[in-house]
Amino acid sequence: MRSKRLAWAITGSGHYLRESLAILQTLQDVDIYLSRAAAEIIQQYGFQAALEATGHKVYQDKTASSVPVERFYESVYHTLVISPATSNTIAKMAYGFSDSLVTNLFAQAGKTRVHSVVFACDTAPELESEAPRDHMVKVFPRQIDLDNVAKLKHFADTTVVEDMNALQATIMQRLATLHDLHLHDGIQVFDALTE
Repeated sequence: MRSKRLAWAITGSGHYLRESLAILQTLQDVDIYLSRAAAEIIQQYGFQAALEATGHKVYQDKTASSVPVERFYESVYHTLVISPATSNTIAKMAYGFSDSLVTNLFAQAGKTRVHSVVFACDTAPELESEAPRDHMVKVFPRQIDLDNVAKLKHFADTTVVEDMNALQATIMQRLATLHDLHLHDGIQVFDALTE
């Protein structure tokens, strides 16, 4: 039986994009999904080499029906990570829209009970965010953006994290738990066969 993989979706935000790509470089067995805006932002920020350095297969939003989502129905993935997630994507997910690759991935993950981990860009009334050419800017999320993040936190099988440390810790904990379950299942099977 083939082991399950992690799916990682990137939306069109530079906010902690560099750090998200750095985490991706430390992981194995990942498929990366880029929204149309993410593909543009990665080029604009000069991060194409960092994306390629992850060594993972990359899928881009090029089909109206978001064909790659069928991989959730084939039980290919154990977890979906969305990082960074723009306020636009968060709003759509919070209200059940699935009209793009990333929002469709989130919807299908929910429908197949695949756990989602979301790093939302807008989690505080005031943030510093990276702009192109290593420039930092102040960002002031609107109340509706903060409300949508709060709404998403109540979704089943969804963990919303607010910083990179929490994102990395949540992913590592998830992988460790899945690894332990896999080992535990193997021991149970072995014990049953030897009795």
